[in-house]
Amino acid sequence: MKTLVVLLLFTVGTVFVRAADVAAAEPAAAPTLPRLVDLGAGKCIPCKQMKPILAELTRDYAGQFEVVFIDVWENRAAGEPYGIRMIPTQIFFGVDGKELARHEGFYAKKDILAKWQELGVALKAPAAATLPPATH
Repeated sequence: MKTLVVLLLFTVGTVFVRAADVAAAEPAAAPTLPRLVDLGAGKCIPCKQMKPILAELTRDYAGQFEVVFIDVWENRAAGEPYGIRMIPTQIFFGVDGKELARHEGFYAKKDILAKWQELGVALKAPAAATLPPATH
């Protein structure tokens, strides 16, 4: 009987956790900014190389486009709607939520920014890039 109760609690807990994970990973109903979704995993080597790039983009281009990372090894259900074939995969979405472009594999920061420009998204240079060089 104890085993049955433990098994039942585990099953119910798993269902609730999965539902919460999926709900948290779903895109917002009405995005106001273009969005870059990076689907990867914390232990994938190219994904690890992308992590600081995504952090820089998030910091430097806040208010211009959103950056979302989904760990598909930790949350497989959140990645399924995107139909990815490999990780990392970057998907560019317009303000209307429609997919504009997709890239598979490592993607350098300069190439991501060039892709946004190619897609017609005008980005302002980050504040740090507009400061004059320091004099000693």
